[in-house]
Amino acid sequence: MKDAVEGWIEGHFAQEDESLRAIRREMTEGGYPEIQLPPITARTLQLLLRLVGARRVLEVGTLAGYSALWIVRALPPGGTLTTVERSPERAAKARQLLAEAGVGDRVEVVEGEAAAVLAGIAGGGPFDALFLDADKEGLPGYLDQAARILAPGGLLLVDNALWKGRVLDPEARDEATEAVRAMARKIAADPGWDGSILPTGDGLLVALRRGPEGD
Repeated sequence: MKDAVEGWIEGHFAQEDESLRAIRREMTEGGYPEIQLPPITARTLQLLLRLVGARRVLEVGTLAGYSALWIVRALPPGGTLTTVERSPERAAKARQLLAEAGVGDRVEVVEGEAAAVLAGIAGGGPFDALFLDADKEGLPGYLDQAARILAPGGLLLVDNALWKGRVLDPEARDEATEAVRAMARKIAADPGWDGSILPTGDGLLVALRRGPEGD
């Protein structure tokens, strides 16, 4: 039932254009893992970014640039996206595909391990939004960095927050599942965050970074 409902929603609100389809074809033909955002989640991401008026966005987990294209299209004129990819080959392909989609001048693809790149970003809230869609084992560390690099009122978005339902399975104790659970618990308990999980796709965690006064 959920698949049918999401398919209906995608057909009305999250249709892909040729540039998005081209990236998806490249991923299929290039043997990429099938872990890109479903269109319904990507469209939700766009709307949330527009609602908070995000201008500078950081993405962790570029792959071929599919989600990056959705994101950058949500930004106002002059808005920019920085996206991090640890594979040099995938980073190069993403640059090519994003340039072909006409947004190459607004997207910086940074090669490197996410933890090191995040640690190297100056504090003080240089980003309005952060989208995490990379290795789940690193989520607790990425979350610590998010609190430092997001501006007050900044938006945190994390894909796979339900982790294929494994977060509900008491027998699932692998590192990735435990990391996803730990992230959700921390967001729920930390007064510095105001968040929840949308049951879209594989779950989208959405949280706002509170200011120093808890606003």
